[in-house]
Amino acid sequence: MIAADGLTVEFAGTTLFKNVSFVINDKDRIALMGKNGAGKSTLLKILAGVKPPTSGRVSSPKGTVIAYLPQHLTTVDSRTVFEEASQAFSAMYEMKSRLEELNSQLTTRTDYESESYFKLIEDVSHLSEQYYSIEDTNYDAEIEKILLGLGFLRGDFIRPTREFSGGWRMRIELAKILLQKPDLILLDEPTNHMDIESVQWLEEFLINSAKAVIVISHDRAFVDNITTRTIEVTMGRIYDYKVNYTKYQELRLERRQQQQKQFDDQQKMIAETQDFIERFKGTYSKTLQVQSRVKMLEKLNLVEIDEEDTSALRLKFPPSPRSGSYPVIIQEMSKSYGDHNVFSDVSLTIERGERVAFVGKNGEGKSTLVRALMGEKGYAGNLTLGHNIMIGYFAQNQASLLNEEITVFQTVDDAAKGDIRAKIRDILGAFMFGGDISSNKVKVLSGGERTRLAMIKLLLEPVNLLILDEPTNHLDLKTKDILKSALMDYDGTLILVSHDRDFLDGLVNKVFEFGNKRVKEHLCDIRSFLEKKKMENLRELERANTSK
Repeated sequence: MIAADGLTVEFAGTTLFKNVSFVINDKDRIALMGKNGAGKSTLLKILAGVKPPTSGRVSSPKGTVIAYLPQHLTTVDSRTVFEEASQAFSAMYEMKSRLEELNSQLTTRTDYESESYFKLIEDVSHLSEQYYSIEDTNYDAEIEKILLGLGFLRGDFIRPTREFSGGWRMRIELAKILLQKPDLILLDEPTNHMDIESVQWLEEFLINSAKAVIVISHDRAFVDNITTRTIEVTMGRIYDYKVNYTKYQELRLERRQQQQKQFDDQQKMIAETQDFIERFKGTYSKTLQVQSRVKMLEKLNLVEIDEEDTSALRLKFPPSPRSGSYPVIIQEMSKSYGDHNVFSDVSLTIERGERVAFVGKNGEGKSTLVRALMGEKGYAGNLTLGHNIMIGYFAQNQASLLNEEITVFQTVDDAAKGDIRAKIRDILGAFMFGGDISSNKVKVLSGGERTRLAMIKLLLEPVNLLILDEPTNHLDLKTKDILKSALMDYDGTLILVSHDRDFLDGLVNKVFEFGNKRVKEHLCDIRSFLEKKKMENLRELERANTSK
């Protein structure tokens, strides 16, 4: 059992949250919810021991292991996959190295009567007791077993981590967590940059193998599938619900309705009391009653209604100019980087008005094929773009490509051309960059704000082929819903590269699956595709068991 007791965080004269207390039990799977800036990531860092609270403490039994996966990956590019995974045992390796160093000093020094020599003997004795009390483990074998279990090949062990995509790097970080066998796993936006199969694997692991888990995530399906408890951070305090995210939303609405009723009743009572005081404050016979009511109002605890995030993105894509009947035709396309073949003999056709999803494991060529559509050279085969095609493109790293040293306004002003420049202030306001915020430099924006700013460029000119590569990374649930609604109303052709099942559900009517150097067409929506894939995986498992 891990306990957070009276946690308070203050900075720059602002209280983020105050006197927050809760207990984390074994097998708890908790979603940490709240609007951006409420303090969710800060609370996770305090639990991880990365950041101290202003006051309060986190306590746990001796030997408790807490593992933390931050929002931004910490893999070091100069290490191999195996070396990076070995960092899970870095404390053990350091202890062993230190012990060897101290033992070496014992054998070489001759100042046996000195105070420092006695101190050296004490240090060796203490460290030896600590080191040899730990269960004897073949660490290399453990690392190998976990990496193979996570889908890495033996040949991958000696490859530098920089050669791997975001989803595979996330698996390396997860390997380090699994090797620690933690009592509590803390995950901050773990599904960003992960493909659908990686997310499903992570769900299975957290449900079946993990002990306690706390997760911050904007992936609604992921949160609903894994969590059994929801802690909401709002207005400097927390509310603890023993339910998953969807049920929490229902209960939260009921709570606000009750608060509103209590607030209205209290305001009515205050108005009536103040009216009584005003009417009888000069009447001698009512003096005691007036004084009593004045004191009552002074001591009254006012009912507060939980804040509602009323900021709303107003997103609407311009009408699409009419294109030819077949915006994209690809015939026998292949792509290699040196000896590495990404895909071969890909042929596909996308008709006008279709909404298609590119899905598959990271590194299988989804973004590579998108770059071919955007005109990148070095591909074998034929690519034909239809008549009057005008492409709007949102790259996976679009937000990180923004110039950090210029302001929000200048970013849009530089990209705008013609009459649209007169409407820049209106556009910024619609994307919640109104007022003084438009004067802020890009470098102070959050990930979600940068994504919104990068998306403004898509609205500056009408397009009829919209290509979005992982557009929902860093977007909160509310903004994702608004983007999804705008895409539902978009009248052009849509290509979506995304791992977010909830976002794709109801939005696409065809799925192109990337895998094994090929691209396979599925004439169905994302839900039917995933059900079919799950059945295929079950059949593969049955065949494997039968052969055994």
